[in-house]
Amino acid sequence: MQPLYIVLLIIGYFSLLLTISVLTSKSANNTTFFKANNSSPWYLVAFGMIGASLSGVTFISVPGWVASESMSYMQMVLGYIVGYAIIGLVLLPLYYRLNLTSIYTYLQDRFGNSAYKTGASFFLLSRIIGASFRLFLVANVLQLLLFDAYHIPFWITVTITILLIWLYTFKGGIKTIVWTDTLQTLFMLIAVGVCIYSVSNEMEISNLFSYISNNELSKTFFFNDLKSGNYFWKRFLAGAFVAIVMTGLDQDMMQKNLTCRNLKDAQKNMFWFTIVLVVVNFLFLALGVLLTDYAQQNGINAQKDTLFPIIATKGTLGITTAIFFVLGLIAAAYSSADSALTSLTTSFSIDILEIDKNKNQQQQEKIRKRIHIIFSLILIITILIFKYFIADESVIAKIFTFANYTYGPLLGLYAFGLFTKLKSKDKWIPLICILSPIITYFLNYFSLILYGFNFGYALLIVNGCVTFIGLYLLKRE
Repeated sequence: MQPLYIVLLIIGYFSLLLTISVLTSKSANNTTFFKANNSSPWYLVAFGMIGASLSGVTFISVPGWVASESMSYMQMVLGYIVGYAIIGLVLLPLYYRLNLTSIYTYLQDRFGNSAYKTGASFFLLSRIIGASFRLFLVANVLQLLLFDAYHIPFWITVTITILLIWLYTFKGGIKTIVWTDTLQTLFMLIAVGVCIYSVSNEMEISNLFSYISNNELSKTFFFNDLKSGNYFWKRFLAGAFVAIVMTGLDQDMMQKNLTCRNLKDAQKNMFWFTIVLVVVNFLFLALGVLLTDYAQQNGINAQKDTLFPIIATKGTLGITTAIFFVLGLIAAAYSSADSALTSLTTSFSIDILEIDKNKNQQQQEKIRKRIHIIFSLILIITILIFKYFIADESVIAKIFTFANYTYGPLLGLYAFGLFTKLKSKDKWIPLICILSPIITYFLNYFSLILYGFNFGYALLIVNGCVTFIGLYLLKRE
């Protein structure tokens, strides 16, 4: 695919996003930026959340994961169903009852100011690193497909990517994102469908479902080795808790839910979002099976995160497939990163600076816009740092591994707050939340060394339990 075509595609795509931004940000203020004036149709939120949940990481890493992990990732996806049910039935009613803008305000009411600031800080750290991982992956692909041809350095690629996101989110915020994410999710799903059709047609597969089900790479359930990281119950339970913390305890994802008109609409959003997300993840895994076989049959040297990009743009699938791949990749990147930037701005403004307590609306907006710029710069710097330390490993695996340590304390805090009536000593909560990931790391390390037992993604549960125990030990009498 010629770099010029990619440039034209990016210009056309960004022009469309900017047009939506202009239309949705008229008379916008902080309430619009943070909560979209509580006027978002639930079906738009549900559809847009699919793109934000999947991101460029799922778009590229999940298909590339199949060669080494088969379809074991589906075990986690099935666990998501349980996690999303808990979000809809437990967390959303709590958030709507308290009329929250930031979900971490709950921690202040339940424990105190130290717990509140700690929860918000762990979210900020988690989202900065997570969003940087995702954008790093997409920027790498754009560098390979486009910017290398024009001898443009990687730091400029990253800067352009963040700048484009900042331009269409700085005024309308979450209201703009609800609409742009809907469009971007549509583009991403069309791209996946086109790519599956192209590869299966090129391989002359008459019955796609039969081909996938009979393929050795389609093995999904692993019950044999309890010590293995892909053991079913580890993955399933990890999936349930990952869904709870990376959606239900994540300001990024919950900020969209809180823009719905009422609790009933938000719950409908979660129900349909869950169904579609499970189906879409299965399609990505099926695509991974096809791409892996296609690469082997055609002698294409591509694996992991390079598998999909190389086959889609440099193989024999044609210009249409290449165009839709790039379109889907850009859509996946922006749908995840724009909401991340907005939620980081929201959380820091509300939770750390508490600008909502400032009665001067103009001053509030001025501070919020500065924070928006600062977090744009932080994302750029973090991606560039990550560029020089990334290991030879799928980015999606890194994201889940990192989430085990940063979201674990949030899981423990909310579990202790929701399922007990006890109070913990607020001033000690930051220390508990810092020590919990460290203790969890060494528990996993010695478990692997001494017993050969790998907690895998279930580390998140262990981390949450360690935090819970720490809060209990320091409970107030």
